[in-house]
Amino acid sequence: MSATEPASGTASHLPTAAEAVARNYRDASIAPSLVSGVAAAFEGLCLSVIGVGLLPLFSVSLTGLTVAIPVGAAILTLLVAQLLGANDLSFLRRHSQRFAKLLVAWSSVFGFVSVMLIIGDGVPDVARLWFPAWYVAGVMALGLASAVTTLVTRRLTRAGRLQKRAVILGGGSMAESLITALEETGGNELAILGIFDDRNDDRSPENQQGFPKLGNTSDLVDFARLAAVDLVIVALPATAEVRILQLLKKLWVLPVDIRLSAHSSKLRLRPRSYSYIGRVPFLDLFDRPITGWSQVSKRVFDVTIATLAIVALSPVMIGAAIAVKMTSKGPILFRQPRYGFNNEVISVMKFRSMYADQADIKAEKVVTRGDPRVTPVGRFIRKTSIDELPQLFNVLKGDLSLVGPRPHAVNAHTAHKLWEEVVDGYFARHKVKPGVTGWAQINGWRGEVDTPDKIQARVEHDLYYIENWSVLFDLYILMLTPVRILNQENAY
Repeated sequence: MSATEPASGTASHLPTAAEAVARNYRDASIAPSLVSGVAAAFEGLCLSVIGVGLLPLFSVSLTGLTVAIPVGAAILTLLVAQLLGANDLSFLRRHSQRFAKLLVAWSSVFGFVSVMLIIGDGVPDVARLWFPAWYVAGVMALGLASAVTTLVTRRLTRAGRLQKRAVILGGGSMAESLITALEETGGNELAILGIFDDRNDDRSPENQQGFPKLGNTSDLVDFARLAAVDLVIVALPATAEVRILQLLKKLWVLPVDIRLSAHSSKLRLRPRSYSYIGRVPFLDLFDRPITGWSQVSKRVFDVTIATLAIVALSPVMIGAAIAVKMTSKGPILFRQPRYGFNNEVISVMKFRSMYADQADIKAEKVVTRGDPRVTPVGRFIRKTSIDELPQLFNVLKGDLSLVGPRPHAVNAHTAHKLWEEVVDGYFARHKVKPGVTGWAQINGWRGEVDTPDKIQARVEHDLYYIENWSVLFDLYILMLTPVRILNQENAY
């Protein structure tokens, strides 16, 4: 099985039509907030570079003050443009209208800065010619940068990368009216991939408003493991509490937003109680834990810290590699298939700690105290977690995060029962990338898992981490990891 296919091989169980649709949407969509932020940063950088670059041409020395003027003006321009709505996705697609807003923002800031510097006599006489040149060059820079932004945004739009991918759970008249409402007011924000419904009678036809019924609720879980689905819309009346709870028990393990359609409900709450797509109201049931800029910040954190850690720990890793190679036959690294984000199977690297002919790739037998399969060197590197250090390269590759639920082996089990059979909602821990270390590990849940209570405790800690994630929480866990690992007795 490849690293890009769902762990359980669920794609093969999907109806043919559903699998075909899912494979067309493997690439994840891009959050509009990311596009807006990158566009603003790119235009601000162009404005800053052109302002600073002109200074030497007009014999203005590059000092802290002279550089701060164009950079500060660029930042203020971005803020004003944001207030004017220039970075809304609808304007990002329309160059002329957006450039008009950018021009208003730039002219306003330029005028303000000019007045402040003249009043404060902050500009030497030699810089007077730089000022008009700076303004004209700024207009040209913003015009070109905005044109590039529009071009990229339009291409992403045509490729369908800027729309939320949604599936509707529940067919019939309610789904039909919901689709009509979404197409009237929210069509540009949403791409409906299809409908899933457990009913197979006249109340749930095979095609509604041009959208096919792709399967039942179980098929939806498999579909969301294969396709990059952003949103599941439950098209059931709020009064169907028992049915909704049954569905949520199946769906909450998925890394998707789950919304309950409220457009046809007679119950009306305060506007703040709803989220909206276009003008269609929804009640929020579950949110994806780490998305948008949070996802970016976590990835930047991972790559930065992992790179520094590899450099700092390279002597330890080289020493471990030599020790493994010199004391037992076989490869230095051990690769094992484990569950990754959204149940995908990834290949996780470790320093080999067992004799090569007894390596347990399928995790058929739990490692216990004094396990004869473990080499003397392996016992030490497992105890100190040195065997896990190659996973820093998994972090750089993007399979793992530095901090997250530990990746469990696909066949991991206790008392002849797979862990997903032992713990209800076990796969909810895969709503984020697994980590090299995690909240469970620094709280003592590391090592042998020989009872159902131990895996239950691990999953509970993993879910706590997912619900309370922040960069500071990651940093806290990383700082405690060396201390807690060296003080634990249950790793062997």
